[in-house]
Amino acid sequence: MSHAGIRAVVIGASWGGVNASIRVLSSLDASFPVPIFLAQHQRYESESRLARVLETRTQMRVVAPEDKEPVLPGVVYVSPPGYHMMVDRNATIALSCHWPVHYSRPSIDELFFSAGHVYGGGTLAVLLTGANEDGAEGIRYIHQRGGITIAQDPATAEAPVMPESAIRTGCVDYILPLDEIGPFLREQVSSRRK
Repeated sequence: MSHAGIRAVVIGASWGGVNASIRVLSSLDASFPVPIFLAQHQRYESESRLARVLETRTQMRVVAPEDKEPVLPGVVYVSPPGYHMMVDRNATIALSCHWPVHYSRPSIDELFFSAGHVYGGGTLAVLLTGANEDGAEGIRYIHQRGGITIAQDPATAEAPVMPESAIRTGCVDYILPLDEIGPFLREQVSSRRK
């Protein structure tokens, strides 16, 4: 399978996703050369503490971005609660309060669609544990644009519905146990850099 150089990683997670994201991000270090965008389902009224929690578990810089914040390599951008997080063509973050998608804001699909539009075949998408179908259509779109798509092995997911829905699209390139996803990201990004 031939892919363009990886330019961005997008990760979607819901039920059980905080622990799953920690396991993935803790295996990455400060030299990771591309931005990572994480949409984790959270209640709207939650404080934006997730970025601070994740930053204590990885060597990478982790932020809950402001609207129009420039995208930088080696930074993990975490959707603030109550906002859809998207990537604009001018390499900035766009936050939106538009309607929830699959009852969720932030929406994984919204993030994946925007990243796939901006980065095309340079997008690497990961769908982790979750209890609804958010992210499946985004996986399909990124696959159609030539990106790499990964679903967590449902047997290792706290809630298997989300990765199972992605797998059912027929657009998942790799189904990996949770502990193999971080090392796989390192390998793919380093081997496919231009």
